[in-house]
Amino acid sequence: MDFRYIALDGPPGVGKTALAERLAAHVDATTILEDTDNPFLADFYADRPGAALQAQLFFLLNRHRQQEALRQTDLFSQLTICDYLFEKDRVYAYLNLDDNDLFIYQRLYELLARDVALPDLVVYLQAPSELLIKRLRARDADHEGYSPNPAYVQKLNEAYQHFFFHYSATPLLVVETSQIDLAGSDEVLEDLLRQIRGMSRGTRYYVPRTRE
Repeated sequence: MDFRYIALDGPPGVGKTALAERLAAHVDATTILEDTDNPFLADFYADRPGAALQAQLFFLLNRHRQQEALRQTDLFSQLTICDYLFEKDRVYAYLNLDDNDLFIYQRLYELLARDVALPDLVVYLQAPSELLIKRLRARDADHEGYSPNPAYVQKLNEAYQHFFFHYSATPLLVVETSQIDLAGSDEVLEDLLRQIRGMSRGTRYYVPRTRE
């Protein structure tokens, strides 16, 4: 595979972490999985004043810590698959922060982003908001957590679509996932790997369909 560092991304519930783990096992790659524990999330979901900035900065610093450790390793020694793109941090910031908090955030983001290595390829996983909501509800039925409300999921999904529509920093493979099982089908995984291996520059859209 020509790409040595691949980042997967997409809205919550789209299946990026499960796919990152399956891809890594299939091609013997190292995985970098986002640390989703954040002590400020409960206050954020409860709309406590100041919690949005606290939660955002906590995630930003955690992501930077992971990416800085990644940058200090030899990215060419082994294929690395990460289940997030560092730049996506701004998707949440622009959605959740007011103008004053966003000013503080942006100054810090610009300093930290200098340390982050760009992936060789980004895979953006898409799904309709209704499907994301269904998956999130099923996930939270098995695990305690604070599930975003449907209106928030809709806004977040639209923000992701806007971000990646304008994304051009690296080659980008956009995968529409509503008709496939990324977590279970070996055939789907092989098809996706063929798409990845066929990527060069620019953006490609891949709409796989389940076979009867």
